[in-house]
Amino acid sequence: MSQLHIDARVTIPECDLSWTAARSSGPGGQHVNKSASKVELRFDIEACAVLGPAVKLRLRALARGRISADGQIRVVSQRSREQARNLDDARERLAELIREALVPPKPRRATKPTRASKRRRVQAKRQQSSKKQLRSAVFASE
Repeated sequence: MSQLHIDARVTIPECDLSWTAARSSGPGGQHVNKSASKVELRFDIEACAVLGPAVKLRLRALARGRISADGQIRVVSQRSREQARNLDDARERLAELIREALVPPKPRRATKPTRASKRRRVQAKRQQSSKKQLRSAVFASE
């Protein structure tokens, strides 16, 4: 296995990645019973010196359900019947996850509603109120 190229600036070293193969589930006849084509790729977030602390934090949030007890991201692939294809697929899925974590979120700026939007909101509430009042039962008074 070689390094994992994320983009022009970031490349994950080989020492931070490890993978194992196991028997896959699903259709495939006897092939499934005798070949280890399912791939489990593990990425050690804490040991990685390439990613900054903010990126690691975002990556942990994105991969919430895939993080093991020892702090490694676990990506499993069993889409193909070939081990090499499953390894490539798992590496690409991990790379996509890291690419997503590299993009910092836009800071949210608190804004106030405009005067026109307030006016529209109040007008809609009045309209809804009058509609509901018309639906109420009318009692004849004698």
